Amino acid sequence: MEWKWSYLFFSSIILLPAFILFFSRKKSTKCSYKLPPGPPGLPFFGNMFELGTEPYKKMSCLKHKYGPVLWLKLGISTNFMVVQTAQAAEELFKNHDVSFADRFIPDVNQAHNYYQGSLAIGRYGSFWRFQRRICTVEMFVHKKISETVPVRRKCVDDMLKWIEKAVNSAEKGSGIEVTRFLFLASFNMLGNLILSKDLVDPESKEASEFFNAMKGINECAGIANISDIFPSLRKFDLQSLRKKMTRDMGKAIEIMSMFLKEREEERKEGAEKRNDFLDVLLEFEGTGKDEPAKLSEHEIKIFVLELFLGGTETTSSSVEWALTELLRHPQAMDKVKSEISKVIGPNRKFEESDIDNVPYMQAVIKESLLLHPPVPFLIPRETIQDTKFMGYDVPKGTQVLVNAWAIGRDPECWDDPMSFKPERLLG
Repeated sequence: MEWKWSYLFFSSIILLPAFILFFSRKKSTKCSYKLPPGPPGLPFFGNMFELGTEPYKKMSCLKHKYGPVLWLKLGISTNFMVVQTAQAAEELFKNHDVSFADRFIPDVNQAHNYYQGSLAIGRYGSFWRFQRRICTVEMFVHKKISETVPVRRKCVDDMLKWIEKAVNSAEKGSGIEVTRFLFLASFNMLGNLILSKDLVDPESKEASEFFNAMKGINECAGIANISDIFPSLRKFDLQSLRKKMTRDMGKAIEIMSMFLKEREEERKEGAEKRNDFLDVLLEFEGTGKDEPAKLSEHEIKIFVLELFLGGTETTSSSVEWALTELLRHPQAMDKVKSEISKVIGPNRKFEESDIDNVPYMQAVIKESLLLHPPVPFLIPRETIQDTKFMGYDVPKGTQVLVNAWAIGRDPECWDDPMSFKPERLLG
């Protein structure tokens, strides 16, 4: 009995301040702000136990009760505003883009100061604007895309060879994991476009280690971290996520250093330019005012790593879902096959230049992206200042999620939104 009372006494000492803080903050917030609506949540924990393993689905269900903008609190002080309709998302991006332009930096992205060179989670400012500009001007322009068609063709042909080899060596009646080959092809394509390297070459130890390190980084980044909800727990790293990220990020940066050193030696020896994205970054010369005079080695490494992180898993999962929907809907599969046959005939391969001539296949891909966005939430934003949004007050430092999964299945935008209907996107 004495132990029980002692336990209760010490528990109350620990929890009482948390409850007082919670209710005092809640009271003051209600008095000061007209916040978006949302479920009340628990003291200290907020709504963290209500969202389940697929929070985008749970939030979509809450839209029916609370409307297009949802307010959630995780832990004591982490506030989220969730945008769940196309109309609300348009209002956010068209009329409030700068107010919501900052980024939250997850604990794992503190590893090796990754966030300092990141475009995806970097703080809004002149360097972030420069990064976006160099991607737009140097990588995602029509001229550069046209010049790299042979590289992408080679990577697709390699993937088809890998699949054929796997099919021939598989036991009769067993299947093959197409997803794996899509991931490898996406990774290899980026390696060729950015570094002019085959990064899935079985003969290359560095390529294999880089591939494994990047997979580890992706896995760590995709796990919900208690340290982001309760910042006071960061120093304990209870899930060992920062430790794992530091290890895998360190390995990836180490290998990137080797790639950079190889390229610098090639340039010193007068080798022919590769004209890939790494050359663009190495040769960059800025004004030193709103952009750097030169990019540091660390900034180049993080820039390149981020392109791999953003372009591999998303590409392979998008193709996988499109194939899945076609297998589920044989009539759509037949239409795609018939359309491709009419365009290319029996004696040649499908080329990128044929894409404009296959509108139904384009509709299939777009419909698949509507139902299965590669990331259910867009990268979280954060408010730079106290902001008015759709009649609500949004305090500075609020994290903002755009629920792409819910928007793609919004009955106000799409007839029968849960069904796979590529025809709705034609014309």
